[in-house]
Amino acid sequence: MRTAVADVPHSYTLYCPPLRTSPLVARDFVATVLRSERLDHLVDTAMLCTSELVTNAYLHARGLGSLLWLAIEAADVRVTVYDGTAEPVTRRPATADGESGRGLHLVDVLTHGRWGTALGAPMGLGGAQGKGVWFTLPVAVAPVPV
Repeated sequence: MRTAVADVPHSYTLYCPPLRTSPLVARDFVATVLRSERLDHLVDTAMLCTSELVTNAYLHARGLGSLLWLAIEAADVRVTVYDGTAEPVTRRPATADGESGRGLHLVDVLTHGRWGTALGAPMGLGGAQGKGVWFTLPVAVAPVPV
């Protein structure tokens, strides 16, 4: 019998070129992988957080694009988006038009603060000059308080 998550940790990668369509493609990629792993309860949150990180890489890092790495382990799903700049990630206040500044706030809220950054990226995306921005989601569904 197949369980919801494989017994062996594994990962998937997707190169996201510096195109405005990359956030949509990345979102669909993450949704497809999670559904194939029977992790449907994580799909909406993972899609939104992924979209925010890939959008930020597209808008702020530019360069050669970004690389999405989706790791699935027994307890957690981790999504990391690597780009070619070591420029720190900062949570900015939302703009008056509501079009900018909300992304990392949403990631923080939706992941309950389980996100961060790490210096370094794959060689084709800047190596030591790059960074990864990640979030994790627990595989287990938390019980609803009564």
